[in-house]
Amino acid sequence: MFSYRHAFHAGNHADVLKHTVLMAVLRHLTQKDNALTVLDTHAGAGLYRLDGDYAQTSGEAANGIVRLAQWQTPLSPHSPALAKLLAPGLAPALADYLEMVKGFNQSGTLRVYPGSPFITQQLLNERDKLKLFELHPTDAKTLDANMAQLEVGRQVAVLREDGFEGYKKFLPPPARRALLLCDPSYEIKSDYPRVAAMAGDALKRFATGTYMVWYPIIPRPEAHDLPRKLKTLATKLGKGWLNASLTVKSSKLTTDAQGDTQRPGLPASGVFVINPPHTLKAKLQAALPQMAGLLAQDRHAAFGLESGS
Repeated sequence: MFSYRHAFHAGNHADVLKHTVLMAVLRHLTQKDNALTVLDTHAGAGLYRLDGDYAQTSGEAANGIVRLAQWQTPLSPHSPALAKLLAPGLAPALADYLEMVKGFNQSGTLRVYPGSPFITQQLLNERDKLKLFELHPTDAKTLDANMAQLEVGRQVAVLREDGFEGYKKFLPPPARRALLLCDPSYEIKSDYPRVAAMAGDALKRFATGTYMVWYPIIPRPEAHDLPRKLKTLATKLGKGWLNASLTVKSSKLTTDAQGDTQRPGLPASGVFVINPPHTLKAKLQAALPQMAGLLAQDRHAAFGLESGS
């Protein structure tokens, strides 16, 4: 149950997608006068070292945030099609995300990656609240210590609880405004139905909240069923929804020179948002093509964006 550690994957292409969407959602929600409650059901450690043992072992950040940060360097030549896409500069949502990450790295070298707890806290107003759930004992302890450095008092609460259950006591929120982010590891199959069940229950408790779910796109029935279930749920309840996806490489197995089968790792992921801000679709229409072009690992790179109301 506790084998997953996000430190191995911090700053990868899935984080680029997830955190770009998260920031775009928060930029809109924090413009309102009433207090916002943000619930992060699987918060992780909050802050990660890209030059640490975990990140260095996987090397995933090199094909994620590091590659994005190098988009203007001579060492990153672009195809004519991508160069045309980038001619006006990075899309505002993507540029905003990149500047956020750079803000945690004043030396100019990317050594630190902020997870969703730190990104969220940076965008909140003083009146807003952030509830962070983390069940992994080591990550929960690290998260508590990392957040304590911010000295934000009661604005942030770190809860060593199962986020799939803990969110219930905060919905509906006092000021009737909430964002719930759910991005479990999906290392066990039961995570998929639990996400769908949580979304349905959360909407019953607080129908006007914004609900954001990250999910992997892998050759597994549960992974393909989840966005369909969320779409059906939102449509049945008459709620607006948006589904953004990013593919960076093929999901097919390959064989190396020695004849050994090589697994591709995570080839793609998606973010499903129920009750999305009306500004989100336009922001992602500009950001996703650039994201797919810059983070492509083979000719199968692509993006998707669909919505409904």
